[in-house]
Amino acid sequence: MNRVAAAVLLVGWSVVASAAQDAKPWRLDSALDSPELFSLGGSYRVRYETLNHPYRAGATGSDEILVGRFLLNARITLQNFYVNLELEDARQQLADSGTALGTDSVNTLEPLQVLAGMRFDNAFARGARLDVSAGRMTIDVGARRLVSRNNFRNTINAYTGVHALWKSAGGFETRVFYVEPVQRKPSDLASLLDNEQELDSESSDVSLWGVFGAAPELFGNVPAEAYFYGLRTRDHAGIPAADRDIYTPGFRLYRTPAPRSWDFETEAAYQFGTSRLTAAAMDTRDLQHRAGFFHGEIGYTLNGRISPRLELSYDYASGDDDPTDIENNRFDTLYGSRRFDFGPTGIYGAFARSNINSPGLRFEAKPQRTLSTMVGYRAVWLASARDQYTTARLQDRTGNSGDFVGHQLEAQVQYNLLPGNVVLEFGGAYLAHGDFLEAAPNAPNEGDTTYIYASAMATF
Repeated sequence: MNRVAAAVLLVGWSVVASAAQDAKPWRLDSALDSPELFSLGGSYRVRYETLNHPYRAGATGSDEILVGRFLLNARITLQNFYVNLELEDARQQLADSGTALGTDSVNTLEPLQVLAGMRFDNAFARGARLDVSAGRMTIDVGARRLVSRNNFRNTINAYTGVHALWKSAGGFETRVFYVEPVQRKPSDLASLLDNEQELDSESSDVSLWGVFGAAPELFGNVPAEAYFYGLRTRDHAGIPAADRDIYTPGFRLYRTPAPRSWDFETEAAYQFGTSRLTAAAMDTRDLQHRAGFFHGEIGYTLNGRISPRLELSYDYASGDDDPTDIENNRFDTLYGSRRFDFGPTGIYGAFARSNINSPGLRFEAKPQRTLSTMVGYRAVWLASARDQYTTARLQDRTGNSGDFVGHQLEAQVQYNLLPGNVVLEFGGAYLAHGDFLEAAPNAPNEGDTTYIYASAMATF
């Protein structure tokens, strides 16, 4: 990381010098005067995180970590044919044997994307475009709750397979994909602490496919989305997994925030198929999978200089009602992101889209063009008191510990120091423990959890 950081500092110095003379963001391929068919760019982000009084099973004391992520993207375009290569180098410092450290923080020097694609103009309709690509890729779909390219997290989901995207001149969109999610390696704690490098791989034992459609206006300027995803997982060498054959149909309706107007979003999905409750080798019982999730929010933006917006939200994702029956009711969030709904992830990541019942309130404002702020509150219950609080690995199968997890307060400040080039971000979360976190077996019981982070990102 030190060499990468030094290189980024040099780039940052160039950025500052250039920005002082030019209002446009500084870009590496422009500085290199690259030919039109070639583009080169990337980013480097460093973030310090500290956590006191962890909420996870068996955790004690405090923790800290310094994570850095370097991305470099190169693209060659020859008329309608293109090749894309993206490298990721995600590392950590300061972590120790007690840190909640995984491949979501570390993935050293890895080809994140290696793909080739073709664009077809006027495909099936005048003005429409069809893009077909194959190889290793990242995918963002809809609101990113079930399939996403991660942002706050230090590492990014990658997939190997084929992807097709069709867009009409009127804004209609259809995409179809069949991929094998890439398994990040190494995954053992000792290797992650040492930032050891091992090439990631995919396996036919894990496959994900999807069909997604979007309409720019269903009624009254309300865009609509519908999707159907399928996931199949099996245990394979070195990577234990809970066997799953699950299918997820869903939809989303929304209205984008605008001054002096109401906005809203609603998304819901249902899951069916078969799954096993754990990844344990001794767990060989296939359960009927029946689960669902719902997200709803309504907001209003005032017409003021700071664009204040108030939002009321509600999230529900089912939990397993009875650990002893023949059904698994715990919702599986697939490969989605959660920071924008549930607060910071990193070494915090207190909540996920699984076994949760939670209303929330949020206030956002932009005091300046380059400064945005957010303050949020969320009360959290388990959807099922007998199922696992998944991010903490805590469970009371009797339900006697209750279902109230606690109150979360979060805050975020983002400042565009050099718009388009350098962004600073500060934030944190406070989790006041509820009855479940105080009474559940193996709960830490050290007091309320506090998390603070500070990050800087340079884009070039």
